[in-house]
Amino acid sequence: MTTESTPSARVVIDLDVPGPTISRHLYGHFAEHLGRCVYGGFYVGESSELPHEAGLRLDVVEALRALNIPNLRWPGGCFADEYHWKDGIGPKEQRPGMINTHWGDVEENNHFGTHEFMALCELLGAEPYVNGNVGSGTVQEMSEWVEYLTRDGDSPMVRLRRENGRDEPWTVPFWGIGNEAWGCGGNLRADAYADLATRYATFLKDHGDNKLYRIAAGAADDDLAWTEALMKVISCLGCGKEPRNIFQAVSFHYYTVPGPWAHKGSATSFDVDDYYRTMLKAQDVERVIAGHSAVMDAYDPQRKVGLVLDEWGTWWDVEAGTNPGFLYQQNALRDALVASLHFDVFHRHAERLVMANIAQTVNVLQAMLLTDETGGLVLTPTYHVFEMNKGHHDATSVPVHVVDRPAAYSVDGKDLELVSASASVKDGAGLVSLTNLDPTSALDVVLDLRGAGLASSVGRILAAPKLHAHNTFAEPAAVVPSELDVTEDPRGLRVNLPPHSFATVSLRLV
Repeated sequence: MTTESTPSARVVIDLDVPGPTISRHLYGHFAEHLGRCVYGGFYVGESSELPHEAGLRLDVVEALRALNIPNLRWPGGCFADEYHWKDGIGPKEQRPGMINTHWGDVEENNHFGTHEFMALCELLGAEPYVNGNVGSGTVQEMSEWVEYLTRDGDSPMVRLRRENGRDEPWTVPFWGIGNEAWGCGGNLRADAYADLATRYATFLKDHGDNKLYRIAAGAADDDLAWTEALMKVISCLGCGKEPRNIFQAVSFHYYTVPGPWAHKGSATSFDVDDYYRTMLKAQDVERVIAGHSAVMDAYDPQRKVGLVLDEWGTWWDVEAGTNPGFLYQQNALRDALVASLHFDVFHRHAERLVMANIAQTVNVLQAMLLTDETGGLVLTPTYHVFEMNKGHHDATSVPVHVVDRPAAYSVDGKDLELVSASASVKDGAGLVSLTNLDPTSALDVVLDLRGAGLASSVGRILAAPKLHAHNTFAEPAAVVPSELDVTEDPRGLRVNLPPHSFATVSLRLV
């Protein structure tokens, strides 16, 4: 029952008004050769005493399979533009080492390479997203990588693959044409990279039934001029023609860094003002997506070209005592709410936004999992948001209108909405996602369900007493989902959300 001290909101959900499909690929992941994401995270080596399959850590695989990971981006990131794939194939003892100059200046032995990545994707049930080397590589090098992975029959690269133990080609749909070409990928001007992207894309061939989805490396944050430079090389402004089928998507990157770059703040030690600034920065991803979409609409009104956010998430100062080049950070309830807020935005823009990849999957930045060398494994609060939202994968988005909402909170002269929501339907079921961003007040929410009958409902809640609550190896269940009471209301359903919490309500429709 609503009281004077409990703010309330009404969320109108039009279950019979179909919107765009929410691609499962909006829930993609990213694994760079950075810190302990690959080595010590996914890959422990064949001599490890931990349970593994060909060096791939099986408890990590099992935990991630529960998320139904749709795709995995590899090998970077900045690392991609110094990675030469032929150094990572063949007998491990014969693979040359390299220096990872971007992340810690450590030596890599290349024991995790193309075959290991493909084996990992097969274990995860994920589609591979391979990011090629434009910065220090060649067109021929990337073209041959496509051939090595995807061609059948007979060719030089097919013969090389078979020498290395793989007869049949793999299916590898997603290919990134470099990474952050405006920065670590070459410090290029937008027009210069646009010319390179079209050249590289031209020589990345479809082999057999494998159809490539070529992704041009796009902007940092809201650099709309970069997106326009890429669209200009495949289309014309306002002409109404379909874009040239050279690359099929344009990417951009957006990190939630509310403070100055040199002092980003702690993942677990922060005050309520830090929290509000974080949520305002996370909310701003909607403006950025809308801006890139508007530019693309001018050149591609039929929305044939996809927009891909293949790096997103929170970025804090590294944990004390860890290598600053390894980007190891804890993951609190605050991070989980950044994720839930992002997904609501992604769902609203699903007609143009076709893929997103959180950075990163294990032990780096806003990770799903934290591991140690003794076999410890922690599911982070962000992991639970991904798991709770699985029902949105490839579902049809439906309109959601938050009315009678609490007043927005003013942060540095800008409004932060304290209630976020999205919903979808699929196969006679519905899923509603709700976030209460208020750090101090619970929220009484009426779900005003329209356009379909309701047979049953189940609620789940991700909450904790404190914003900085997080899971550790000693206390792995400090932030985990629990049952949420869902009651009937004349308009549909009613739930009460604790402060700073994320909830889902699953619906069985009739």
